[in-house]
Amino acid sequence: MCGVLGIALGDQTKVVAPELSDGCLFLQHRGQDAAGITTCGPGGRFYQCKGNGMARDVFTERRLTGLAGAMGIAHLRYPTAGSSANSEAQPFYVNSPYGISLAHNGNLVNTLSLKRYLDEDVHRHINTDSDSELLLNIFASELEKHNKYRVNNEDVFHALEGMYRLCRGGYACVGMLAGFALFGFRDPNGIRPLLFGERENSDGTKDYMLASESVVLKAHNFTKFRDLKPGEAVIIPKNCDKEEPEFKQVVPINSYRPDLFEYVYFARQDSVLDGISVYHTRLQMGKKLAENIVEKLDPNEIDVVIPVPDTARTCALQCAITLNKPYREGFVKNTYVGRTFIMPNQRERISSVRRKLNPMESEFKGKNVLIVDDSIVRGTTSKEIVTMARESGALKVYFASAAPAIRYNHIYGIDLTDTKNLIAYQKTDTEVAEAIKCDQVFYQSLEDLIDCCKTETIDKFEVGVFTGNYVTGVEDGYLQELERVRAENKKNAEDVKAAVDIGLYNCADY
Repeated sequence: MCGVLGIALGDQTKVVAPELSDGCLFLQHRGQDAAGITTCGPGGRFYQCKGNGMARDVFTERRLTGLAGAMGIAHLRYPTAGSSANSEAQPFYVNSPYGISLAHNGNLVNTLSLKRYLDEDVHRHINTDSDSELLLNIFASELEKHNKYRVNNEDVFHALEGMYRLCRGGYACVGMLAGFALFGFRDPNGIRPLLFGERENSDGTKDYMLASESVVLKAHNFTKFRDLKPGEAVIIPKNCDKEEPEFKQVVPINSYRPDLFEYVYFARQDSVLDGISVYHTRLQMGKKLAENIVEKLDPNEIDVVIPVPDTARTCALQCAITLNKPYREGFVKNTYVGRTFIMPNQRERISSVRRKLNPMESEFKGKNVLIVDDSIVRGTTSKEIVTMARESGALKVYFASAAPAIRYNHIYGIDLTDTKNLIAYQKTDTEVAEAIKCDQVFYQSLEDLIDCCKTETIDKFEVGVFTGNYVTGVEDGYLQELERVRAENKKNAEDVKAAVDIGLYNCADY
């Protein structure tokens, strides 16, 4: 679920790094593990700054001054099954052919066969466990087949076509070819989001942006923007003041199935993805959830509706309005604690919930409360929240999820946990309620959730996390490999990977 960003400025005398850094702040919710920027300066030289931590900590003023050039890409990393070593911070870089830098959001599900192919057939060295590095090297090997002194747009599109043929999964990427162009592309199913935007300056030049969410484009005055279609790519020339971007449908659309979990949880509510307003989908989730609750519980049993901040607020408010019940902010959030299911182990997650949320006793004491959250994953956070509500004097605690029960792993870029660790795995709703110690649990139905999000043009979504049926097919081998990697990382308490990657002009080391 990482965040990716790319900007090409029409005025070649300007420096893009400050705007990239600012743009990362709008995507920080998509990845808090690591951040990175690569820019392309005069003569095609790459400049890089990346490391573990939040964008505000990695992109210091001193480091940004070392990033020259009017074109660049950025990445905010959310870790999957790999380690959180600096060596896996993005963007990644290869020097052959031509010099390529890439930032990737998503997950490939045929990593084992790709590793064998890169090793045995095209003899390219892979330095990390990241599938993003695999994708970059597949693209580089396809581009190398042209064996030309310089490439053109058609060569890049052909290389992407070869990459699409070999790589399977969900992905949205931005990249740069040194001294040539900024480019972006999206997987054939449109699982991960990517938007293209244009900004016209007072001097007549145009700037271009690629971003994971529309909120970044709007905040930076990119008034014209649209979603890249599944299987579509765009090339933005370095001299974009003189040449127009070129779009191409590189491979046919396999299906148009955005990840439904984007609208439930990951995207900012002020974003619009694939023409669907995240805010309005969450309003509809609250309405549908309330209607579901009324079918199973007398509304008179509920005194107050309380959200788990922040993502569930919109859903909880509409749920309260539909139920005709008071809406109260019963939990005060410490904004300096990250998302708890990202924490590496169970003890840290439990501790983080207490640091993250503080209950206000006045909103719980002597009341039957309905707590609304966006989803229930491991159940760790939910159980602690229920416990805090009871400690604050709640008589009864009902727990509602804006999402259906999560019973399967997410394989396209969101590392929830092994399937057996999901609280709803092989459990009924009653058993989930017993596990998190609430009086009753309510889940959104999948049909209702799809109804909340669908439009005239998009009525199908990637829902494997709820059903186990993934858009790319049966992925049992990949799931087994995920579990193996997690077990191996857990066993190795000491990470033996490089502290930093092998990269030219890395500005993050001072």
